[in-house]
Amino acid sequence: MAKKLPKTDVVIVGVGWGGGIIASELTKQGLNVVGLERGRERKTEDYFMVHDELRYALRYDLMQDLSKETITFRGNEKIRALPMRQYGSFLIGDGLGGAGVHWNGQTYRFLPYDFEILSQTIERYGKDKIPEGMTIQDWGITYDELEPYFDKFEQMAGISGEPSPLGAARSADYPTPPMKMTPQLQLFTDAAKRLNLHPYSMPSANLSENYTNPDGIARIACQYCGYCERFGCEYGAKADPVVTVIPVAKQTGKFEIRTHSNVRRVLHTDGKATGVLYTDVTTGEEIEQPADIVVLTSYVFNNTRLLLLSGIGKPYDPQSGSGVIGKNYAYQVVKGGATGFFEEQFNSYAGAGALGATLDDYNGDNFDHSELGFIHGGSISTSMTGKRPIQNNTVPGGTPTWGAQFKSNSLKYANSVLSVGSQGSSMPYRHHFLDLDPAYKDVFGDPLMRITFDFEEQDRQLALHLSGKCAEILKEMGAGTVDQLTELGPYDIVTYQSTHNTGGVIMGASPEDSAINNYSQVWDMDNLFVVGASAFPHNSGYNPTGTVGALAYRAAEGILAYRDKGGLLV
Repeated sequence: MAKKLPKTDVVIVGVGWGGGIIASELTKQGLNVVGLERGRERKTEDYFMVHDELRYALRYDLMQDLSKETITFRGNEKIRALPMRQYGSFLIGDGLGGAGVHWNGQTYRFLPYDFEILSQTIERYGKDKIPEGMTIQDWGITYDELEPYFDKFEQMAGISGEPSPLGAARSADYPTPPMKMTPQLQLFTDAAKRLNLHPYSMPSANLSENYTNPDGIARIACQYCGYCERFGCEYGAKADPVVTVIPVAKQTGKFEIRTHSNVRRVLHTDGKATGVLYTDVTTGEEIEQPADIVVLTSYVFNNTRLLLLSGIGKPYDPQSGSGVIGKNYAYQVVKGGATGFFEEQFNSYAGAGALGATLDDYNGDNFDHSELGFIHGGSISTSMTGKRPIQNNTVPGGTPTWGAQFKSNSLKYANSVLSVGSQGSSMPYRHHFLDLDPAYKDVFGDPLMRITFDFEEQDRQLALHLSGKCAEILKEMGAGTVDQLTELGPYDIVTYQSTHNTGGVIMGASPEDSAINNYSQVWDMDNLFVVGASAFPHNSGYNPTGTVGALAYRAAEGILAYRDKGGLLV
């Protein structure tokens, strides 16, 4: 029998960006909050002088142990799903701070078009523009309604940047100026302008200068060491939950964090969540934590899986299109970039996770899609994340993978390669979804999460279009040789692409086609909130974190309103 603990006001499942923001906002208002994190404790001191590419980038020290829990994957329903036994397409974080510790820091706002994608697409192009099986829908919230929460996240994190000329309207400037303009970023910017495009500095959670946020948290500027993604920041310059929101919650004395606590069920009775059941993985003990309000703030897969394991909400059925839990899984189309080989050399070893320049001319509906075989688009960027020695050895296409020519080209282009990448949107389809695997289980005997997903013609057309635009920019930059995508094959779970999984517990205006309302409140259980990229009905042409942060701040406001009034929020 599980050990039952005293009730708390709020229990949070997963202490990353979503959980940290919720904890900070609720404890400041006097609520007692317990945060359950299945990974280990983390602090900035853990990363002092630990620029260990092998440990973190190649052996995934900050990631989930796939031998204990993983996901299964199949391209379609006719194929048997198999477990992901080694990391490839995406990386699942683990530990206090979650993916917010080892992210790059690229912090965009989704476009107004994203939040009303169905209605705006039909209005401009007609219903026939949406292919059969594509299940895009409006989010039940507009950009203007979400804008104040974007601003709150950016002020808290100290985002460094400048407004996109083609982006959404802003109520305030970024709190800190853009990152450094390096020679290669200047090369991209000048070339883009000559092509009548609209480049701007990439919005960055790597501080461009020392900054103290509205909560009084002071952090120092980025040192451009080149160890951001897959690494914790030894300076605290990269905004992450451990150095921003979690300390604020702790200072109130009302936030208790329990690490090594793997939540396995949301407990509920008569349409109300009553708490959670978790296993202390250090002892194997099962523990029940009662709470007045339950908030799921873990990663996309675990948010969806917990609802399915707990029997909350109607599971999505791809055959009938009914149900909502597991619906509209999406990813990102990031294979539409190009690589240029130059005669001149660049200092590519230096950098930061979000040191870059980008443009939105081919993002959202900023361009005419009338004669194109896809909707939406993607951002196009060049970035200097720091080329570390083990993982970087780019040579022109056609070069042998061994021998004298390989060695010669490896040396020639070691510091003479620049990439212009695209981050393409991902539209949902009726046959792309998440559910529980009927065959494979984790170490506790619970079914694994199963992904059913593949690239569609929409993705192939989009990737080729964006790759062509990237190649044009590189040629204008002066690249002697340019390699670009010529064909997008089936989705490949083996090769890393991006950790931008979305959907499964999607947001909308009605319980008929969504799992949560625009306060992240579950339609079927009003004291249960689910926060994260699992709420996205589709994925945009940007990194998702800025939008996750905005939704978390809105959810915190909704939880406080529920505490005062009860019922579903409108």
